[in-house]
Amino acid sequence: MSRPIILRSLVVVGAASLALAGCSSDSGSSDSSASPTAESSAAPGDGTLKIGTLLPQTGSLAFLGPPEFAGVDLAVEEINAAGGVNGAKVESIVGDSGDTSTNIASQTVDRQLSQGVDAIIGAASSAVSLTVIDKVTSAGVQQVSPANTSPEFSTYPDKGLYARTAPPDTFQGQVLGDLVAGDGHTTMAILALDDAYGTGLADNVEKAFTAAGGTVASKQIYDPKATSFEAEVSEAKASNPEGIVLIGFDESSKVIQEMIKQGIGPNKVPLYLVDGNLSNTLYTDLPKGIMEGTQGTLPGAEASQEFQQKLLDINPKLEDFSYAPESYDAAIIIALAAQAAGNDSGLAIGDNIKQVTAEGEKCTTYQQCIDLLKDGKDIDYDGQSGPIDLNDVGDPSKAIMGLYTYGADNTYTRTGSQEGDVPDASQG
Repeated sequence: MSRPIILRSLVVVGAASLALAGCSSDSGSSDSSASPTAESSAAPGDGTLKIGTLLPQTGSLAFLGPPEFAGVDLAVEEINAAGGVNGAKVESIVGDSGDTSTNIASQTVDRQLSQGVDAIIGAASSAVSLTVIDKVTSAGVQQVSPANTSPEFSTYPDKGLYARTAPPDTFQGQVLGDLVAGDGHTTMAILALDDAYGTGLADNVEKAFTAAGGTVASKQIYDPKATSFEAEVSEAKASNPEGIVLIGFDESSKVIQEMIKQGIGPNKVPLYLVDGNLSNTLYTDLPKGIMEGTQGTLPGAEASQEFQQKLLDINPKLEDFSYAPESYDAAIIIALAAQAAGNDSGLAIGDNIKQVTAEGEKCTTYQQCIDLLKDGKDIDYDGQSGPIDLNDVGDPSKAIMGLYTYGADNTYTRTGSQEGDVPDASQG
């Protein structure tokens, strides 16, 4: 038996009727015919906007890499087709983020800084971003992550040079906690990997679930590199939960295998996944149909068929589109900020990136936005990922959370969404 989901300050939107929503911008153009409405005191750039990518080609989030790279590549292609930024083509420098078990991210950042990047898109992992954010921002380079969701970034001393197009997990935690409660469950077990993302999201899920009247009977924080998850799953089983939330990355398949072994697999106890482990590729080795009914959450509006086709034109091998819209939007707002400032330097981008996502005339493509900027108008860019409206700490203040359900073939489809204001993570 289930009861309706009640979400504080959220509006439920059916997946079939979901329209792409967006953000707005307050800026002017560097074009000689324009009258800029936003100017930067930053030192001028070199005339060419260079964007580096710090995204997972290897490591525990490598399955998220292809759609993220495709999103950036598509954006750069469209930016350059519209004349580039300040009259020059944008350059993109590809880089791997790896994960926290390696030093790949730091090496990639060192290389890209030496190549003169003005902005870096990434990392996908919050824990990885925390290892390089000081290096990036101290160099005067703008960092924009398409997938960092740890609330820690909302209060991080980033010199005004960090932003993200995915909402902090104050939002996902609220949606997921209310989803589990809305399904009629009164007790929950949480299994979460031990890093900034895992523990932060676990705390926010717990907060929302208990506020809805539920009880977290077991909360296990595990080492994602462990050779066995027997003890953690055993603790969860002993708590006799009505639902289980699993917060992890690619090790989630091993955790679920252990859950099946101990008799609390998805076919026995309702399972809920999150953005870090919602995948159509991680669970192919599990028994057929075992994931049926499992639900999950993933930030972002539903990628339209047109947008999906454009991404497939970039990479025909894409199997899903997770965080492709957020990656696309990250590149677009970087370019719009540089265009608005008339300056491609990282500091100039940082001075303008929030303004180009709030309170202006709506535009839905880079070309439309550039035309408005050249007319000296403020812009309101409606992003592919949903409403962005970056706040003072670089977090989206509005967002859409997609709801997904696995079918008998162990792959997921979008079954709904929830849209609303993002709880301010900077206020604790």
